[in-house]
Amino acid sequence: MSALLDAITSGVGVIDLAQPLAANIPTSPNHPGFRMALLRRHGDMVRPDGGSAANELITTGGHVGTHVDALAHVSHDGRLHGGVDAAEAQRGGRFGRLGIDEMSPMVCRGVLLDVAAAAGVDVLPAGHGIGPDELAGAEARAGVAVGRGDAVLVRTGWARYWDDAEAYIGHESGVPGVTEDGARWLAARGTAVTGADTTAYEHVGPGAGHRVLPVHRVLLVEHGIHIVEHMNLEEASARGLTEFVFVLAPLKIVGATGSPVRPLAVVGR
Repeated sequence: MSALLDAITSGVGVIDLAQPLAANIPTSPNHPGFRMALLRRHGDMVRPDGGSAANELITTGGHVGTHVDALAHVSHDGRLHGGVDAAEAQRGGRFGRLGIDEMSPMVCRGVLLDVAAAAGVDVLPAGHGIGPDELAGAEARAGVAVGRGDAVLVRTGWARYWDDAEAYIGHESGVPGVTEDGARWLAARGTAVTGADTTAYEHVGPGAGHRVLPVHRVLLVEHGIHIVEHMNLEEASARGLTEFVFVLAPLKIVGATGSPVRPLAVVGR
């Protein structure tokens, strides 16, 4: 145990893979936005010893900012992953099966597939589909083979538009993302969780919006692979990261379809 603590305190660095949460962040039109307000301010109540405290009220959807999808998030033909009846699972206003509270915290190997860098660009074009060939090309560039149980993070460079909500959501332009065939490539390698730096982890064509979510169906429903969206992979890319320890812990919200997260990449100094 002492050797492990020594390694943590002196031999590793941490890269934050999350976007900040604030009222003006880009949010999918399918989900409510993030709001925070102070309910008590310092000085509203002062204790006899001169101390004071402040606190806030936070209102948010489970799929706002950097977040992870529970397996209950998407169904197909009325069924969730493993054939679970979606209507029955959601009775009572929360999911009794496959909610985010059933997802265990994760500490596993992470692999960054920097598709934008592999293509020689800072940001992939709007509406660009990432199929098996491009994923394999980014894998070869990284020099790390995707394996069973890995967290696979796909960088498009789209996080550079984070401060421009209209451009980032990309309804008119489209958004780059993994295609259905690309999702099957990841599933075939035994990926445990996958994330990207876009709003929907989907290839979205110009003007298409989120009418259909085939990649969500393949990953969540067919293969039980969790999805992390709205990631910030820019620092990881700038540092040439390829392989790392990936840490992810969802909030244990009983029966919810997703949770805000702050994923981390732990690397050697």
